[in-house]
Amino acid sequence: MRLSKYFVPTLRDLPAEACAVSHKLMLKSGMIQQISSGIYAWLPLGLRVLQKIEDIIRREHDSIGALEMLAPTLQPADIWIESGRYDDYGKEMLRFDDRGGRELIYGPTAEEVFTYVFRSHVHSYKDLPKILYNIQWKFRDEVRPRFGVMRGREFLMKDAYSFDLTKDAAVRSYEMFFQAYIKAFTSMGLSVIPVRANTGPIGGDLSHEFQILAETGESEIYYDSALDEKLGCTSIEDYEGIYAMAGERHDGSSCPIEKERLIVSRGIEVGHIFYFGTKYSGPLNAYVTSKCGERVPVEMGSYGIGVSRLVGAIIEAFHDDKGIIWPESVAPFLAVIIPVNEECVKMGDEVYHSLLLSSRDILYDDRKKSAGIKFADADLMGMPYQIIIGPEKNARRCVEVKNRKTGESIEVKVEQLDQILFSSTSR
Repeated sequence: MRLSKYFVPTLRDLPAEACAVSHKLMLKSGMIQQISSGIYAWLPLGLRVLQKIEDIIRREHDSIGALEMLAPTLQPADIWIESGRYDDYGKEMLRFDDRGGRELIYGPTAEEVFTYVFRSHVHSYKDLPKILYNIQWKFRDEVRPRFGVMRGREFLMKDAYSFDLTKDAAVRSYEMFFQAYIKAFTSMGLSVIPVRANTGPIGGDLSHEFQILAETGESEIYYDSALDEKLGCTSIEDYEGIYAMAGERHDGSSCPIEKERLIVSRGIEVGHIFYFGTKYSGPLNAYVTSKCGERVPVEMGSYGIGVSRLVGAIIEAFHDDKGIIWPESVAPFLAVIIPVNEECVKMGDEVYHSLLLSSRDILYDDRKKSAGIKFADADLMGMPYQIIIGPEKNARRCVEVKNRKTGESIEVKVEQLDQILFSSTSR
C-alpha cells in the first residue's frame, strides 16, 4: 500500500480526554476517530489490526470445533425477561421500542440469543456437544467512557457458547477453551495470566479472567513468581495451585504464599470464561432428551474476548516514547519502506513491487515529505520493520532493515530482502 494513496489522518493535537497511552497513540497514528462519547470509527490502519486479531481468534476457535455464526446486535427484550436477567444490567443496557411498540435492546452480551437459537433446533443428546461463537459489536451505555477503545460504549466482542449433556462434559469444554485462549493470546505476542474471577451478573461457579501485564493496566494483579515459568503453558493443570488474584479478590492478610514470592503488577483484562451450568438453559427451556429418554437442561459455558479492547491493550503493553511497537502477528503492516530522498525513490519503487509478490503487508512511504517526518510517522505507527533506502546504500543496491522493537539495524542486499523479511525464522 502506498502511503500517498492511503488514508492515515495522523494528529498532532489531541483532545483533553485522551489520557490513556493507547488512546493517544491510536488517535495520533490515525487508527480511530471519535464520533461520539465512547464511540469510534475504525479507520483503515486500525481496522487492519482489528482484523488480524479476529483471524487469530478464528483460527484457535476453529481448531477446537467451534462453529461461527452471526447473532443480531438488536435483541428482543422478551428473551431477557424470560431468562430472568432483564434488570441485571440496569441503565447500561440500551432499551427502546420499535414502531410496533416491541421493546428491543442493543445487546451487551449474547447468552440469551445463542440459547434461543440452540433450543429452536437441538433436541437430542445425539446432537451434542455444540460450540457456537460470533464476533459482533456490542453496546453498554457506560456512565463515564474512558481509556479510548478499552472502555468505550460500543465495542467488538467475540462470544462463544458451549452446550453439553453433562457437567463433566461441560468442564471439558471449559478446559478446551482455556487452552485455546492461552494459544490465541500467545500468538498475539502477549504474556497472559489466567486469574480466578468473579462471575458477576453472568453467573456460574467456575470462571477465569485473562490479564495481560501492562504498567498502565487498570487492574492490580497479585501472583506467585512461580507463574513466570508457566506463562505460555496451555493446560489448565499447569496453573493449578499457583496463586494469582485480581486486586478485588486478593486478601493480603491471608495470602497463602511467602511475601518474597508475591509479585504485584498491573494488568488489563482481555478475556473471560465462565461455566454456568443450567443458569440459562433452565429458564429458557433449552432441554434435550437424554439416552434414558429424560428431558434435561443442557450444561452451558460462555467465553468472551474483547476484540476491540485488545487493540488498546496490546498498545499499552508495547509502546515507547516514539509510538507503538506492534508484535508481528497483529501489525497492520509487517514493514514500511522509507526512501530518504528523491534519488532513492526509484529503488523504493523496485523494492515495493518486489515485496508485493510475497505479501500485501507492506507499506510504502512514497510521500514527498522530509526523511525526519517519515521516520517519526514510521515510529508512531509501529510497523515491526523499517526498510530504509539511503543514498550510500542505494548505490550498492543495499537497504537498511531496522527492527522497531530493538532498534537494531542490518544491511541487506535488495535481492535478499524478501528472504530476510518472510523467512520462517524471522517471523
